[in-house]
Order: sequence, then C-alpha cells, then structure tokens
Amino acid sequence: MLRQKQRAGTVAVIAHQKKSLGGGLDELRRLLADEEPGKLLWYEVPKSKKAPKQARKALKEGADLVLVWGGDGMVQRCVDALAGSGVTVGIIPAGTANLLAQNLGVPEDLPEAVRIAFHGESRKIDLGKVNGEHFAVMAGLGFDAEMIKDADRGLKDKLGRAAYVWTGLRHVRGELVRMEVKLDGVKWFEGEASCLLLGNVGTITGGIEAFDDARPDDGWLEIGVTTAKGPIQWARVLGRMSAGRSDESPFVRMTRARKVDVKLSEPMTYELDGGAKDSVTRLKAKVVPGGITVRVPVPDGPDRPDGRA
Repeated sequence: MLRQKQRAGTVAVIAHQKKSLGGGLDELRRLLADEEPGKLLWYEVPKSKKAPKQARKALKEGADLVLVWGGDGMVQRCVDALAGSGVTVGIIPAGTANLLAQNLGVPEDLPEAVRIAFHGESRKIDLGKVNGEHFAVMAGLGFDAEMIKDADRGLKDKLGRAAYVWTGLRHVRGELVRMEVKLDGVKWFEGEASCLLLGNVGTITGGIEAFDDARPDDGWLEIGVTTAKGPIQWARVLGRMSAGRSDESPFVRMTRARKVDVKLSEPMTYELDGGAKDSVTRLKAKVVPGGITVRVPVPDGPDRPDGRA
C-alpha cells in the first residue's frame, strides 16, 4: 500500500517581486504544490522594506514555515520581524550576494533550495541586534556602509556583485573618523578608524572571508576595526582579507564580544546585511543567541555545511 505523503502545515511565501531565481515565482508555485502544504499563504512585495508587515501577517495566520524569496536585505527584514517567534525560515536565495544562504550551504538552485526548506535540518542560529534591529550576516560602519549605500542606487540591478567592487573603489579615499569602542563594558579601541564590522558569519560582502573562525551559533559577534586610509593601505587590507588572513593586517584589529557600544566623533552611515541605514553617532549592538530557526542542508557525513564537526 502506498504511504500517504505528510503535509507541511501552513506555509507562507514572502517574495520580492523584482528578484529572480530559476524559473521564477511560477516555478516556485509548482514546486510548492508538490510538497502539498496544508495551507499556502502568498505575499509579494515590490521592495524589501515592505516585507516585515507581511511577515507579521504570516505569523498571525499561523505559518509554520516561512519561505523568503530574495536577497540578504529581504531576509534581514523578515528575520527582524520573525526573531523569537519560533517559526522556521526557509531561504530561497534570489538576490545579488545571498550571503546568509552561502554561509549556511543553501545553493542558488531553486528546486534544491525548496527541497532544503521542506526536508532540511532545522537549526537555531544567532542574530545580531543593532540599534534595535536584527541582522543575520553582518553590520558595518563607515567604508563598508558607504560602499553598500552607493551599490543600492540601481547599480546592483545593472552590475550584480561587481557593483560592490565598483563602489568600493570610489570610497578607498574616505576620511578617518574618531571612535570609541567598548566591548562587554570595557574600552577596547579608541582612535581614528575608517570602518567597523560586526559579523555573525565568516563570509561577508564580495565573498570575502573576513572572520575565519566565525560560527552563526556560537553566542558571539565577531568585531573588526580598520584604520586603513587611501588606496594603498586599503589594497593591503583587502588583499589580506581575500587570502583569509584578515587578522595579520597592520591596519586591522579583530576580536569577539557579546555587547558592543560605539561612539563616533561625527556621523557615519551604517548597514545591516547589505542594506544601508541612517547616519549615526552612536551604535549599540548585542548578540541574540538562537534568535531564529532556519532550514539548512542535512550533512552527508561528519562535516557540516559551515565546517562544524
């Protein structure tokens, strides 16, 4: 006798209309039909900042699994709304960089991403929280944020990932700003810097392995401060980062903490997961252990997608 397929419960899709992967949203609907969800909720948004409202609506409708279609900015907006809710998130990486998906081993392949979302391993990962808003990949002040802010102005749609390289070259002459950084209540850095990064995972913008030992479920935030100024110094920093030796650069300081408090002498732009935010003179961050549950590939052997044993 044939065994009846178990339904997946209530499944919600929150999709960025301007993002594409595989056969698009039409193929996604066909793939979801094969999974036979008990109830399907479907929300499309024209931009990522419209996603949190739909994510909260999905929670009210009793969603058991929320599929997020889009890039890291879309995922960040949804994760911020869903943090602590207990709902499981499946990532459909239809964006430009898809850094969270990349770090978790979810491929840019629509059928496989859907399969993982329904049949993968449920894993709790940490989130960071900056000035009241959650992020899953990284946060940045200064050079990094200015680069991303410029890339958001239509360049990502035209150039894809190359947009970050293009805008990065435009900001290597950026001025240094005096900052004071306290980690877990203790002063760690005071001086002029051009960039501060907070990482929840190892691979960040541009596919650079900035934080070699980062794990998204270790209860820590990775911290990096860069004092590089001008093309030559930034070339040295980026060269070391590309080679996976970020901490060997004379222009970089790195460590980890649970709470971060940054005071700036003048406003700097900050970003969360590739989305530019406002300019601030104060930034407060903390780790949120196990803040969200995501579906990841089931490991075939002793090695997991993120390198953990």
